[in-house]
Amino acid sequence: MIIQISDGTVYFGANDVFANIDFTVNENERIALVGRNGSGKTTLLKVLTGECELSSGQLIKANKTSVSYLKQNALALSEETIREVFDDVFKQIKDLEKQIAEVSKQMESDHDEKLIEKYARLEEEYKYAGGYTYHSEMLSVLNGFGFKEEDLDRKVSSFSGGEKTKIAFAGLLLSKPDLLLLDEPTNHLDLSTIEWLENYLSKYKKAMVIVSHDRVFLDRSVNVVYELEYGGIKRYAGNYSSFVEQKKNDLVRQEAAYRRQQKDIKRLEELIEKFRYKKNKAAFAQSKIKYLERMERIDDPKKADTKAFKAKFQCAVRGGKNVLSLDHFKVGYDKPLAEVSLEIQRGERICVMGDNGTGKSTLLKSIIGEIEPLGGYMMLGHQIQIGYFDQNLANFHSGNTVLEELWNDYPDLDMYKIRSVLGAFLFTSDEVFKEVNVLSGGEKVRLSLAKLMMKKANFLILDEPTNHLDIISKEALENALNEYDGTILFVSHDRYFIKKIATSCLVIDQDKVTYYPDGYKDYIDIKAKEEEAKPKQEKNEKPLKELKQKPKYNLKRLENEISLMEDILEDKRALRYEPEYYQDMKKMAELDDEIDEIHNQIHALEEKWEEAMLYEEEKNK
Repeated sequence: MIIQISDGTVYFGANDVFANIDFTVNENERIALVGRNGSGKTTLLKVLTGECELSSGQLIKANKTSVSYLKQNALALSEETIREVFDDVFKQIKDLEKQIAEVSKQMESDHDEKLIEKYARLEEEYKYAGGYTYHSEMLSVLNGFGFKEEDLDRKVSSFSGGEKTKIAFAGLLLSKPDLLLLDEPTNHLDLSTIEWLENYLSKYKKAMVIVSHDRVFLDRSVNVVYELEYGGIKRYAGNYSSFVEQKKNDLVRQEAAYRRQQKDIKRLEELIEKFRYKKNKAAFAQSKIKYLERMERIDDPKKADTKAFKAKFQCAVRGGKNVLSLDHFKVGYDKPLAEVSLEIQRGERICVMGDNGTGKSTLLKSIIGEIEPLGGYMMLGHQIQIGYFDQNLANFHSGNTVLEELWNDYPDLDMYKIRSVLGAFLFTSDEVFKEVNVLSGGEKVRLSLAKLMMKKANFLILDEPTNHLDIISKEALENALNEYDGTILFVSHDRYFIKKIATSCLVIDQDKVTYYPDGYKDYIDIKAKEEEAKPKQEKNEKPLKELKQKPKYNLKRLENEISLMEDILEDKRALRYEPEYYQDMKKMAELDDEIDEIHNQIHALEEKWEEAMLYEEEKNK
């Protein structure tokens, strides 16, 4: 156990966020924290960081446990370069490098044994701190988030808000805390970055807690799920799909237990009613009353918090068979971002995919006329009516209430009809009088979808419609769109949503636009085959032009480091025969991990040695 909440309660005012929960994070666990919007997931993360205190209960943390939490505006005002930001992350390694350099210089003239021992100790600390791999890992993480090596010397303030968040995220990953807390880490990341992040986190050797509504991401990243529901919490072993299956089985068992208990309660109540006024049976009746009072009631699973909005998208007019024609349609601002040629037929559901900045949203805005195209041809089909969903949720009038926002768009409808629609989107009672500017992201999405449904358009153009929605709401939207008989063109980075909705995919890369007529699976299969077909460079094979540049490694120093690491390896192997280790499975597993890591370090040093040797051979030819 590295951190634990015992019997924890948090309340604000008279309302409990959660009550009397037990939550434990063990070493190396990758935990998903799931639940409806507003169930307390972010509050729980803040309790783990110490940013929010428990109203009652205990937070127990193992000694020297480091906990890191990504804050969206962490670098908002930073005037440092990325390199300077990361120097803080690698402060321990940088300090060791300075000490090693100082001792190394002293050893040139002083061969004292204590100095040699100090050098060996510093080298070992440097190795365990990741000194031999931190630079390459830093570049790998930067590249994974879409940055280049030359970006290291750019000021953080010169990047966009989304890029600053990615820089902070990269620094958080590289700092390798004992417990990594991630709140919606895939928001605003493109698909290629999400896939890279999944791969990175799958190899992360410390604990993490993730809040996310991305079902595919959770399936590939976690091995434990905690669900927050009704102010309580429950732990499930396995990934997200396993949790869904287990919960389904739990609900079946709960329903059976609920029915049995209700039957038993009814029987006891009938007995009580029958005997409570009979003199010789009054004591019996009283005992049954007390038994009922003490009984722990099982909740009715049918009343579970699975309430979702109910949307029914319909077309007022069927419209022509040919919905949209694009011919060399160029979109962008100062210069074209993409050039698209596409024919969309009635009933198709096309997902536009691609990395951030390739022009996906720009394409949608150009089609609806919000941005002027830079060239090419576009024609809408006969009687095609567009309904547009803006991911920025900018189609509201500040100061309006929820009721006014919808009613102003459809003034001919009576209040009963407007409130019925709002009720279907979970705006009930006084919630319809909330001002639009105080709504949460999820509430704004539901209101936007309500307005879109009322338009009864036959061509829906949706820009990231699942942002801010919890999983139950996403499923409700998927069901509604699958029942819709019109045409859909949409942008999304939610792979589960894409798989459920898209009949075909349009992928925009930096240099080309590719159409996949058979949907997301077709795209994935073709991409996998392309990766397999790529020529693989032989291990240790270096192009001659690379070898002409002198390596940064000293041959003699590399040989000394390899020799030192091999000695450390032998010492570690010898520990396997010590009772302290072979009688303790946990310690033995940790020792095996250390030995594997030393092997990896030796392998990395040997690769550098080979490169230095190849250079020497080329130089001496």
